[in-house]
Amino acid sequence: MPETTIAVAMSGGVDSSVVAGMLARRGERVIGLTMQLWNQRRLPELAPNGSFSKSGGRCCSLDDVYDARHVAQHLGIPYYVVNFEERFEQQVVKPFIDEYLAGRTPIPCTLCNNFIKFDQFLEMAEGAGAERIATGHYARLEWNPSGERWEMRRSADRSKDQTYFLFGLTQAQLARTMFPLGGFQKSEVRELARELGLPTAEKPDSQEICFVPNGDYAAFIDAYFREQGITPAQVRGELVTSDGRVIGEHLGVHRFTVGQRRGLGVAAGEPLYVIATEPATRRVVIGRNDELLRASMRVKEINWISIASPSAPVRASVKIRNKHGAAAATITPIGPGEAEVHFDEPQRAVTPGQAAVFYADDLVLGGGWIS
Repeated sequence: MPETTIAVAMSGGVDSSVVAGMLARRGERVIGLTMQLWNQRRLPELAPNGSFSKSGGRCCSLDDVYDARHVAQHLGIPYYVVNFEERFEQQVVKPFIDEYLAGRTPIPCTLCNNFIKFDQFLEMAEGAGAERIATGHYARLEWNPSGERWEMRRSADRSKDQTYFLFGLTQAQLARTMFPLGGFQKSEVRELARELGLPTAEKPDSQEICFVPNGDYAAFIDAYFREQGITPAQVRGELVTSDGRVIGEHLGVHRFTVGQRRGLGVAAGEPLYVIATEPATRRVVIGRNDELLRASMRVKEINWISIASPSAPVRASVKIRNKHGAAAATITPIGPGEAEVHFDEPQRAVTPGQAAVFYADDLVLGGGWIS
């Protein structure tokens, strides 16, 4: 019998289901844990198609808990649901709202990874008797004996790679974490699910954020304020061009993100985009596509994963969005946890609040937040 117990973070999707099945099949001692993060019946006015009975492409839905339990029963492993709703609201939902109101574009999935899935979940797993955790993330981990540290690498299936959302993980967390799917193609994972007879084998992947069921972030913020009895500060403001000319009004900077084209409410002879948001003056700056280009940016709260914190400039490929093609750049440290990033070629829509993740080929050097 194996001496180590592994807690699998079971989301109810095919990926985490396959992880549990793989580990159980090879004789590991496995327990399944599902995190209850958000009460899906809150804010009923946001329910897709008027009902929360179906997941609608979101992760962590009511259906997902049922599916995870069904998979655990199929595999014959112990299964528990752990309630992290209060902590999730404090450490993910409220910062998400604050960031939008401050004119930045947050990434709640990264916050969830940093503060819930690889922090509180590890503690909960230890309390359940598990020494390690395993998740369905597409990423790879390797121990580098010469550097005496864990290295994170992109997954074999680049189209599913999730390392962009994992840049905040620490060496202590990586030492207790497993990513069993990192070396697989998604098609191979589906085939494994069928081979294992898993009830989630044909389940579609989730796409939407769990607490924004209709994908409308501004509507979620408005509904959350109504539920909490919060009267929002004055949010109406001016739409201005980059030279300061007022060309319209808007209903709040939280309704806009850098690079946005739709929903500007102004007509022009050429396409216009959001160039910047200015919460202090409640102005949204719009302009031409070429005005979105930036040659450099500042990154804060950097976590160096696979290498020690550098004291000299580092050459890397830098992703500024999950679907962004990593761009060649020089990263120059300017203080603890901060750096200036200078791109070889200007990049479009560098967005405050998003993550910047640094790569050397498939090695994830680290990452931080665009300021």
